[in-house]
Amino acid sequence: LEPNAVFVLHGIALMLVFLLRACRQFPGCGNIVTFSQFLFIAVEGFIFEANFGRKRPAIPIRYYLIMVAMFFTVSVVNNYALNLNIAMPLHMIFRSGSLIASMALGIIILKKRYSVSKYMSIALVSLGIFTCTFMSAKQVASDSSLNEEDGLQVFLWWLLGIAALTFALLMSARMGIFQEMLYKQFGKHSKEALFYNHALPLPGFLLLAPNIYHHAVLFSQSELFQVPVIGLTLPIMWFYLLMNVITQYICIRGVFILTTECTSLTVTLVVTLRKFVSLIFSILYFRNPFTAWHWLGTAFVFVGTLMYTEVWNSLGPFLARWRKRPKEE
Repeated sequence: LEPNAVFVLHGIALMLVFLLRACRQFPGCGNIVTFSQFLFIAVEGFIFEANFGRKRPAIPIRYYLIMVAMFFTVSVVNNYALNLNIAMPLHMIFRSGSLIASMALGIIILKKRYSVSKYMSIALVSLGIFTCTFMSAKQVASDSSLNEEDGLQVFLWWLLGIAALTFALLMSARMGIFQEMLYKQFGKHSKEALFYNHALPLPGFLLLAPNIYHHAVLFSQSELFQVPVIGLTLPIMWFYLLMNVITQYICIRGVFILTTECTSLTVTLVVTLRKFVSLIFSILYFRNPFTAWHWLGTAFVFVGTLMYTEVWNSLGPFLARWRKRPKEE
């Protein structure tokens, strides 16, 4: 991988550690985490990209408003899905179905056509997600710690969570197509898009103010933690949040740089690796229930994703050169 891709993976790994620790202790803290990330990136962009509002955007604001409405909706819906009995591993696997949604909307909206291998890869991803979702449904339905009435209620909330994830998946794919069309018309402006995608949604967080304030109070009541080196003492959840915001900024900047300097194959491959690492880390670190069927479904998802990116074709010439090297030397 290019150095930028490795840089992104390091940022993702650090961000994941702090995010999962926060979500483990306060499962509904997604809104305060998202708000903090948006606020930090917006302030940084306002100073260094927008030049305190003096620089005019290359892409008209009205298009950013549409994109931001989609982006904000996807972020909030994905956060609330975690409150609807959706386990983090299933959340990650389900969101790996973005290729399915992108292909389906690409065919419908952009009238695209794909090769047989692309359709086979999508079938594998679909089968993997269905397997993991079905097995998770069985786990929720058969929870012996609940009575029949409570168990049905939990299962219905879980179904609502699946519906929320499906909606967010389709909305995210539609946003990607919209962004692709904008870049074709106005050119690629990654830093500008990064700023406006995080600055314009900030007023929308007023709708979530009670939830954000509630978790801010909970964070302030968490155990005290002394930050290494500087010796500052603060509640540990605020430390986790600060570290998540910093590593999220590193990660998102790296991703936007990656989209402009590397091939789309590299970007897709990095995102695939991120999902796989996130899943494995979540399962091992937090000991989430994961059966052999879940592993089989996960394998289908990631093999299908790699088939879609045609990484095998890219690795072929590299392996051929590697095999010839000892003979030449």
